[in-house]
Parts: sequence; C-alpha cells; structure tokens
Amino acid sequence: MSVNALYTDLSGYYDLLCSDVAYAAQSQAVHRLQQLFGNGRTAHLDLACGTGAHVRHFLDLGYHSSGLDINQPMLDQAAQRCPEAQFVLGDMASFSVPAPQDLITCFLYSMHYNPSIAALTQCFASVHAALAAGGVFCFNAVDKDQIDNRLFATHSLAHQGSTLTFRSSWYYAGHGEQQALKLRIEKHSPDSHNAMQTEQWQDEHAMVAVSFAQLSELLSPYFDVHLLAHDYEKIVPCEASAGNALLVCIKR
Repeated sequence: MSVNALYTDLSGYYDLLCSDVAYAAQSQAVHRLQQLFGNGRTAHLDLACGTGAHVRHFLDLGYHSSGLDINQPMLDQAAQRCPEAQFVLGDMASFSVPAPQDLITCFLYSMHYNPSIAALTQCFASVHAALAAGGVFCFNAVDKDQIDNRLFATHSLAHQGSTLTFRSSWYYAGHGEQQALKLRIEKHSPDSHNAMQTEQWQDEHAMVAVSFAQLSELLSPYFDVHLLAHDYEKIVPCEASAGNALLVCIKR
C-alpha cells in the first residue's frame, strides 16, 4: 500500500485506531498552557486535524477552532463531528490563514509527517506567520536519538462483531533525516460458518527524524521554546533522556 493508502482506505477505522487517545485530557492541558503562555484569545487552528476529535474539545472549551489536514476523507468526518468549524484541505508545510491565530496545535506526533528537515522548517515559518502576537504553537515530538526499534504499542477492541487489533512502532536506522511509523491493523471476523477470518493492513509512513536539540535550533528564530515532559497532567521540564516531549512555542 502507498504511504497514504491505509489512512485513505481505512479512514472509517481511524477513530478506532486512536480509541486509546486521551483527547479531552490533551485538549485541556494545552488550554492550560495557552492560558499560562498565550495572549488570552481563542482563535485556534489544529494542524493534521484528522477526524476533528481535538477540534471538538477546543470548540467545547470556547475556542473558535478550525482544522487543516491533507486527507479529504478525514476532513469529511471532521465536518460531521464539528459542523460549526471550518476545515481546509492542505499541507501543513505550506499554509496560510485568513486571520491571525492565537493557538496552533498539532497532536499525535503529526508534526513528523513533514517529509524532510526543509519541509519542517517551512512549516515552522508558516506557523509563525499565521500566529497573532503572543500566539502559542504547541505540538509533541519524538527524539530520533531515543527511539528503540524494539518497542511497539498495541491495543484491541470489539467492533460490530469483529475484533480489531492495532499496532504501531517507530523505526530509526540511526542516521539521516528519515524515520518510519509502522502501522498494522488486524480484523478478526466470523464467516457464515462461524469460522474466524483475518484481514490485515500494513503500512509504513516515512517521517522526518529530528533530535530535540535540532528542533530547538529550528524553532529558535521564530519562537521562545519550552521543552516539557510529555505529561498532560502536569507541567514539568523534559528530562534529558526522554524520548518524547511536548513543545510550547511562543511567537517572538
């Protein structure tokens, strides 16, 4: 399958794949960070918004939210979930907004979908241009130098008479600016004779690989950067050995 084929063909499974994501807790945490570091206003853009789950929570928190994604089937679902929000098909590496935004977010490590350091740098410039004075840019990231290729995350759930198992893992070869997100979905369903049949989808998404030191260097011309522990329950600095982090960037 192509890089986008799994997400396009299985966009109906996306919310199930992310069923273990604490959308409400993540949205509340970034709302608190916006109150602490931001300008106090509520124009919000979610990059790589998917099916709009985070946008829904920000709307409920009183934000004037919108979303951008490169996948139209995802945006169609987002529009159904959040009819009061505006959703735009576009590439986060190069986008513009009709009015300045006070908060720009990018959850679920989606910032890594920029395919190269050059694209990531362009994305940061686009975010800076889109933010109002005192605006906040918040996203999470993985440090390429801390990736353990042996580790993976998995969860299963029942859905419409079938059992779905989702598995994801990071892979970094140890050099260069490319890492991979490996995904596998298995669907176990009974046939007409009650025998179990298995369908499987696999995909490997090429993503940009950066260290936290590189990220800070790329962001520093545009933002004051706070590297926080990837913990949505408390606000503490990121430890030097951490493999993932939450970055809070205030427009200069």
